[in-house]
Amino acid sequence: MTVALVTGVAGQDGSYLAERLVAEGAEVHGLVREGEHPEGLPREVGLCVGDLGDAEGLADLVRRTRPDEIYNLGGISSVAYSWQHPVETGAVSGLGAVALYDAAWRLQEDSGRTVRVLQASSAEIFGTPDRTPQDEGTTVRPSSPYGAAKAYAHQMAAVYRARGLGVSACVLYNHESPRRPETFVTRKITAAAARIAREGSGTLALGNLDARRDWGWAPDYVDAMVRAVRHPVADDFVVASGATRSVADFVAAAFAAAGVDDWSRHVTVDPRFVRPADPAEQVGDPRRAREELGWGGTIAFDEIVGRMVRHDLALLTV
Repeated sequence: MTVALVTGVAGQDGSYLAERLVAEGAEVHGLVREGEHPEGLPREVGLCVGDLGDAEGLADLVRRTRPDEIYNLGGISSVAYSWQHPVETGAVSGLGAVALYDAAWRLQEDSGRTVRVLQASSAEIFGTPDRTPQDEGTTVRPSSPYGAAKAYAHQMAAVYRARGLGVSACVLYNHESPRRPETFVTRKITAAAARIAREGSGTLALGNLDARRDWGWAPDYVDAMVRAVRHPVADDFVVASGATRSVADFVAAAFAAAGVDDWSRHVTVDPRFVRPADPAEQVGDPRRAREELGWGGTIAFDEIVGRMVRHDLALLTV
């Protein structure tokens, strides 16, 4: 039986991953923070209280659970938060990942068996990219504390690969689902579209409507991570749709799905929501993931947004 350890198990990706692994018959351990009580996870998941900022605690957790696969999905999830808390972001999303690599390497050395690690990297490591679309060879030059922390973890994955640990890093572009919390702009948009459709009025305050992102379906991206960690050769893989849309495009799709014709009457731009440094366009080239992992997206952009809006409309009728 495969034993898996998942950090960030309470998040969007972690919950989809836990469901998949349990369905496969794996023994799943999930890291949660003190006081965190995630709902909806399979009852088979063993919850372990801990903190990615606690290197000794992580090492002890790896020794106790003895996982075959480690999925590091946890960490600071907000670029905006990282600007306000750069030290914490570095400790949790950067050093925390390396603590897991080191614990996995030591378990592998002590046990004599293979331990595989998946690092959930981010397109934010590219900052303002030197090429479009971005691929695995794009220069890493982050433009935010979040991106810098992820970049350190990403580059240390290669260091530990050279040391003999099978660490694969999936450079994940934006990926959404109804499980996104409303602290993310995409879910903020779909929840507002649903509310305005129900009430017939209201406004939505956003930042840069021209920012362009590459959006995909979260369960597809979880599938890519599983394929990557089990690939015979550990490597970096860009996981993206290969298409770019603006925030305004996302807003238009959400309001259309909610049945609201003129979204511009309900949307205002608030400077408070504009990032200090906001990459104008991020779009990934997923050819390596397609060719080596046999991976591909299954849900189109409009359907992703539509599913989120329908979920938020349903919540308003409960």
